[in-house]
Amino acid sequence: MKKTQQIMALLLAVMLCLGLFGCAKEHQASEAAGSDSGKKVVTVTTSFLNDMVKVLAGDLVELQMIIPAGEDPHLYKPLPEDSKKIQGADLVLYHGLHFEGKMVEALEQFGVSVSENFPAERIGRMDQDGIEIIDPHFWFDLELYAMACDRAAEALIELLPEHKASIEQNLEEYKVELKACDEWIRSEMEKIPENSRYLVTPHDAFNYFAKSYDIVVHAPQGVSTDSEVSGADVEATVNLIVEHQVKAIFTESTTNPAKMQKLQEDCARKGFEVKVVHGADQELFSDSLAAEGQAGDSFIEMLKHNVKLIVDNLK
Repeated sequence: MKKTQQIMALLLAVMLCLGLFGCAKEHQASEAAGSDSGKKVVTVTTSFLNDMVKVLAGDLVELQMIIPAGEDPHLYKPLPEDSKKIQGADLVLYHGLHFEGKMVEALEQFGVSVSENFPAERIGRMDQDGIEIIDPHFWFDLELYAMACDRAAEALIELLPEHKASIEQNLEEYKVELKACDEWIRSEMEKIPENSRYLVTPHDAFNYFAKSYDIVVHAPQGVSTDSEVSGADVEATVNLIVEHQVKAIFTESTTNPAKMQKLQEDCARKGFEVKVVHGADQELFSDSLAAEGQAGDSFIEMLKHNVKLIVDNLK
């Protein structure tokens, strides 16, 4: 599987190089002309960054997104038009930390990672086997998310120096909102009794959330939905649910709910009934925001949706 990912990434990088250097005249003409609107073009990889740039730069730029809202970035396969979005952009922003699994090499060549200045000790951790892993789901640590906003703002100011004051003001106002959101989350999470603070999800996306808000998180799958799920991991998850009498386990908007239903069945065989929280507006957002116009289509609204769902089902 890793070899396939490397080949896909290399092919995209080669395709981009051919587009950038083999068609230099067309690219230069595009740079001169800019977008149809006359605005600078910013390409982002995910819905998180799409929302971030909207907050920081508003309508100052023309915004393009590669991975549609609702799709799993870990598993996303690059399309031919994605290379055009990267090639034609004045600025490309991406998460980094290997979140955009099959596009990593190309993005490292042509984009700016919003996580590039994170302290190493904040993003690395040991898994249950004692192996150090890099967790890309930094947005569940609002301090790291604010740092990502700082880096995005720097890149946008470099692109639009004439709008420096506006972007900086938007950044500071947004940080105030993030701080208020963090305080609200802490208040809400206090409603969950200490012996019920167990969050079971399909893949290991909520460890930053766990550290920030004092809850135990467990998932049968690793930090990437592309990782294998072993029988031992499933058994360990079932045992945790039964031992701690976990009231509910959660599905995610970008994963198959069948995984959690299987856990429910395994728990029932051990004599314990656990609720699977799933269905319309009943899934946690982990790797994507909701589609535009739906509940959870902005970063802060996504966090509030998740917290309400967790608290309502575990308190």
